[in-house]
Amino acid sequence: MAKKLPVYLLLDTSGSMCGEPIQAVANGICTFGQAISSDPYALETMHVGVITFDSEAKEVVPLTEAAQFQPPTLVASGCTELGAALRLVKQCAERDVKKSTDAGKGDWKPLVFILTDGGPTDDWQQGLQEFNQYKWGTVVACAAGAGADDSVLRQITNNVVYLSGADANSLKAFFNWVTASASLASQNAGAGAGDGLTLTKLPPLPEGVTLAKP
Repeated sequence: MAKKLPVYLLLDTSGSMCGEPIQAVANGICTFGQAISSDPYALETMHVGVITFDSEAKEVVPLTEAAQFQPPTLVASGCTELGAALRLVKQCAERDVKKSTDAGKGDWKPLVFILTDGGPTDDWQQGLQEFNQYKWGTVVACAAGAGADDSVLRQITNNVVYLSGADANSLKAFFNWVTASASLASQNAGAGAGDGLTLTKLPPLPEGVTLAKP
C-alpha cells in the first residue's frame, strides 16, 4: 500500500457559526475538495479527514484518499467542544496512520488545520494533553474573528493565523491557503521528504489572513 499523507480538518460548527460563516466553510471545503482531486501530487499521497465540533466532536469524513473525498454537509448549532475534537483527532490518527517499524516505513505524520470563531466550552486542556501525546507533522490553528480565543490556540500550536471576521471572503481566503499548504506538503511528500514532513515554510498568506507573531 502506498505511503499516505494524512490531512485532518477540525471545523467549528457551533451556534455562533450559523448563517454566512457555516455556508462559507461549506463552500471552502468544496473548493478544497475540487482542488485536491485535480492535483497529481495530492492524488498520489493525500488522505483527508474532517472532524466537526459543536456540543460534541464528530468524525464526519473518515480519512479518505483525495480522489474519493466528498465534502460533508455542515450544520451550525450548540457549544464549542474543542477539547473533544483534539481528543478525537488523536484517536483517529492512532487508528488510521501507519507507523514505521523495523519491517518498513509508515505514513507521513499528519497535518492538522483547526478553525474556530470562539472559545472552547469544555475541558480543552485535558483534550490538549491527549492531543500532544501524538507526534504530528504540522498543526495550524485559525482564529476567525474577534471572538476567537487565540490564547487557547497559541497553546495548541505556534502556527496561529487570524481572520478579521468569519465572513465569506475571509473564510474563502483561509481555505484557499489551506489548499495551498496541503498541496505544498503533498509535493514535498512526492519529492521524498522525511517522515515528519514539517512545513517549516508555509505558503504566502492571502489578503485578510495574518500570521500571529511569536
